[in-house]
Amino acid sequence: MKLTIKEMAVFGMLGALMYASKMLMELFPNIHLLGTFIIALTLVYRKKALYPIYTFVLITGLFGGFATWWVPYLYIWTVLWAAVMLLPRSIPAKFQPIVYMAVCAAHGFLYGVLYAPAQALLFGFNFTATLAWIAAGLPFDLIHGVSNFFAGALILPLARIIRLAENAHATA
Repeated sequence: MKLTIKEMAVFGMLGALMYASKMLMELFPNIHLLGTFIIALTLVYRKKALYPIYTFVLITGLFGGFATWWVPYLYIWTVLWAAVMLLPRSIPAKFQPIVYMAVCAAHGFLYGVLYAPAQALLFGFNFTATLAWIAAGLPFDLIHGVSNFFAGALILPLARIIRLAENAHATA
C-alpha cells in the first residue's frame, strides 16, 4: 500500500479531523462521529483507510497519554474497519444507509465488549470480573450505540463529499 505525498497529507488531515471532532464532542459521553468517519473512509479508501484511522489513534495517544485506556484503541477501531471491509460492495443503494447505520450502531453497542479483553489482560480480571465490568458499562454502550445509529445517517453524504474532493483533485 504505497502512499503518494498527496495521500500522506490527506490521511494526516483526516486523522486530525477525526481527533478534532472527538474533542469537540467530549461534553457528550460516548457520542461522537468516529464510527461515521471510519465507515465513510473505509468505503472510499478501503485498505488505505487504516492510515487516517491510525493517525487518529496516534494523535489521541500523543494528546491524551499512552495510558492503559489507550491500548484498546490499537484494535477497537480496526474491528469496525474490518466489519465494513467484509460487507459486499454491491449493496443496493436503497439498503446502504440502513446497513451502514446498523453496523455503526452495532460497534457502539459492542464497544464495552470489544474493550473488555484489554481491560481483563491489563488489570488481571477473571471472567466474572470481566462480565461485571461489561455490565457496568452497558448504559454507556446503549448511549453509544443509539448515537452511532443516528450519526450513521452522515456516512453516505460524507463518503460522497470525500469522493467529490478526490475526483476534483484528479481532474485538476
